[in-house]
Amino acid sequence: MALLPIEQALDHYRAAVRALPTHRVPLELALGAVLAESPTARIALPRFTQSAVDGYAVRADDGIGPLTLVGTAAAGDPAKVSVSPGQAVRILTGGMLPDGANAVARQEIVERTGEGIVLREPVRVGEAIRHEGEELRAGAIIARAGQRVTAGLLAALAMAGIDSLDVYRRPRVAVLVTGDEVVRVGEPLGPGQVYDANGPLLRAWFVEHGYGEPVVAYVRDDESALEEAMSAALDSADLVVTSGGVSVGDRDFIPAVADRLGVRKVFWKVAQKPGKPLWFGMREGKALLGMPGNPAAVLVCLAVHARAVLGHLEGEEAAQPAWRSGVLKTDVEADAERDRLLRMRLDMVDGVATLELLPRQDSHMLSNLASAHALVWLPSRTIPFAMGERVAWLSI
Repeated sequence: MALLPIEQALDHYRAAVRALPTHRVPLELALGAVLAESPTARIALPRFTQSAVDGYAVRADDGIGPLTLVGTAAAGDPAKVSVSPGQAVRILTGGMLPDGANAVARQEIVERTGEGIVLREPVRVGEAIRHEGEELRAGAIIARAGQRVTAGLLAALAMAGIDSLDVYRRPRVAVLVTGDEVVRVGEPLGPGQVYDANGPLLRAWFVEHGYGEPVVAYVRDDESALEEAMSAALDSADLVVTSGGVSVGDRDFIPAVADRLGVRKVFWKVAQKPGKPLWFGMREGKALLGMPGNPAAVLVCLAVHARAVLGHLEGEEAAQPAWRSGVLKTDVEADAERDRLLRMRLDMVDGVATLELLPRQDSHMLSNLASAHALVWLPSRTIPFAMGERVAWLSI
């Protein structure tokens, strides 16, 4: 069976996965969700013409004065008077510009003279003023459908008067950790057993990326037990992720069980190292990603493949995963048959992402994650990658 290139796997996700239904949520619950609408400002920004500094609202054609003080304007407390020729109003940052004024003299150029002021220098019309609607007019589009709501975007939406949003529903995730050899940390190890890293890794990755607590189940190497667990997971989740049991061994039951449960296989085995035995299928809008059992391969499949599937489930417009560009700090061996996905240390040097290969890259090894910042994609080829060569990377 020919191995599928990574690019084609990503194309398959795009073709097979459909966005989940939308719902309306209060603004404060929209963080991390993807917009299903293009929200527009309900008010102008700024809502009214205001002072950009602490100073005095004046008429620019009055020159340097002297001017008589007739009132005060503060943020949320407009002046009760207008500014006539020869007059000024004390104004604080964010205060509404009173009628008649067309400039603000910052307080550093003003001298107080009893009941009035004198300017040390004249001001121009419009000086130190924020004009109504100069940032956004009411009705202006703030963000586009398909955009993920960040903290900054949420703040911008709130300032524009938007209190609820149509967003795509966040995917429900279920995780099946398979294998008689894996034991949860803290429990005694029997002969031939190892502590489970995949369960904690999968749970933490989904929580870290904003998907909440996935449902995690441990399944022994028994076909009937796996079928029962997978059936329940497919009924309850939008994305089911399994670890182990997906290759060609005597106890690799994932492909056969998925087929019996009506999951349509889209592909099996990707030309990548680690993570070659990746299995992907769909059933009635539900996605199943069968990942290998080695934990480094699980991490790679999460960062590249799960991220892509989740992006499509959420209606995200930006391409996922979001590859960035950097340069290699050292020469790195290539693989003639499979793309390599390597854990590296990232440093910024003169604004350029510089990537250094870490030791212990085998698929069963995770200890280098204490120093790894990036997952670097090296396409298959016969000649090594040279120091300074530009490559694609993801944050991990």
